[in-house]
This record gives sequence, C-alpha cells and structure tokens, in this order.
Amino acid sequence: MAKTLQGKVIVITGGAQGIGATTASALVREGARVAIGDLDQVQAEKTAGELGGDTVALPLDVTDTKRFSAFLDEVERRLGPIDVLINNAGVMLLAPLEDEDDSATVRQVEINLHAVIHGTREAIKRMRPRAAGHIVNVASMAGKAGFPGAATYCATKHAVVGLSEAVRQELRGSGVDISCVMPAVVRTDLAGGLPETKLFKSLRAEDVATAIVAALREPRFDVFVPRSLDATGRLSRLVPRAVAEWFMRAIGADKVFMRAHSAQRAEYEAKVRRS
Repeated sequence: MAKTLQGKVIVITGGAQGIGATTASALVREGARVAIGDLDQVQAEKTAGELGGDTVALPLDVTDTKRFSAFLDEVERRLGPIDVLINNAGVMLLAPLEDEDDSATVRQVEINLHAVIHGTREAIKRMRPRAAGHIVNVASMAGKAGFPGAATYCATKHAVVGLSEAVRQELRGSGVDISCVMPAVVRTDLAGGLPETKLFKSLRAEDVATAIVAALREPRFDVFVPRSLDATGRLSRLVPRAVAEWFMRAIGADKVFMRAHSAQRAEYEAKVRRS
C-alpha cells in the first residue's frame, strides 16, 4: 500500500529553485509540510510564499556542517520531527580536469559530496531512534558513468551513489528508507548550455519531482529518471567496454559536457564561485 505524505515534515536542501523548488511544490500538493533551505534566502522566501501552506524557508549553507545541523534543529522546532530529508543541493563547474582550478574542485566536493554525507548522517541520527524516516540523495546519471569535461562532477555523483548504497545496508531493518535519484540532464540553471544528445533529451524538473514523490509513496532505492536509464546502464555493463564507449560516442553523450555553451553558463558558474 502506498504511503501517504499528508502532514509529513519534509526538508529539501537547495530548495529555492530548480528541482528543489519543483519537488517542494509537488510535495505541498500531497499535503506535506515542507522546509526549504538555500543560500539564496530571498528566493527561498519567495518560493515558500508561492507554495503556501506550512512551507518554511530558512537560510542554509550546506558546506557549514554546524549551521546545517542547526538548520535541521530549527526545522524540527518549527514543524516537528523530520520525516524526510532530500539532499538536493548541488553544483556543476565544467572544464577538462587539467584546466579545472582547485577552488572549483573543492567547491563541488564540499557541496555535492561532503554536504550529502553530513546531511545523511544527521538524518540517520534523528530517524533511527524513531524507527521511521526516508532519506533521498539526489545524484545523477553522471554517478553511473564518466563524461569528459565533468570529471569532478562525475566523481562527486559516483560517490553519492556509493554512499547511498553503503548506508542502505547500514539501515537494513531500522525502519529508515533511503533512495538515490539518478536523473539524466535536467533543464535547470545547473545544466544551462548543455546540448541535447541524439538519444536522451533533457528532462523537466517536474519529471524528477514526480519520481521523488513516487519513491516516497512507495519506497525504492534506485530512482532513475527516466526509468529507461536503468536498462541502458545494465546493458552497457554486459558488453565489452569498447562497445559501450562506442555507443556513448554514437549518441553524442561523450560531447555533452565538452560542448557546453560557455556564454550560457557564465552567469551560473560565476554565481557558484561567488557563493
């Protein structure tokens, strides 16, 4: 039987816009009480106001572990025990690895990986004693493959997948669920300037939000968006590496990040670096 989300307290990091805001909207429609955390407090408050209900917007820098924990404490003070934590905050800075400066490397590791580790750990500490809860880690199809021009981003998303798989085993029998969301390219600021491939068209944020809501109602670990990515990945692991890499080149997947339009990404990447 599908679970109800009515009245559930759900936290979303990076919830002011993009996938986070769209997921928040879908959850509010399900009757959930949503708290969004984001560096952009003005946008977060605007989003919360538009969503209505009991939606709360609070400032959050996921790279500051003490403040991240304090943010979760404040959510619980205002809304009650957290039922779901969605680790959604993430950034992507593109360049061949040899051209990537160390500050870009550190920024992606801090936000995409360390913050997810900390958020997951904090959620477990709060949920395990109640034998209930659900952690959702937003990774990417880049967590299952390697794409030239996005080596560090891929590394962080591979790590999130591995983290989630290990924690799934640690949580077995605890009553706490965990899901790992692996979407293809989604039309958000993070993916701005990326070209379409011959086979995989970019997704809407609504597609990912729908998949997350479905995974919360009927818990499952692997959440591929679209679901066909699962079959494609399984097939690629059955054939020789040379064949799998030929297929990637044939559909243009190896050029998606290398051919990103730098002018279209300039504002987004500058904002990430300033933050």
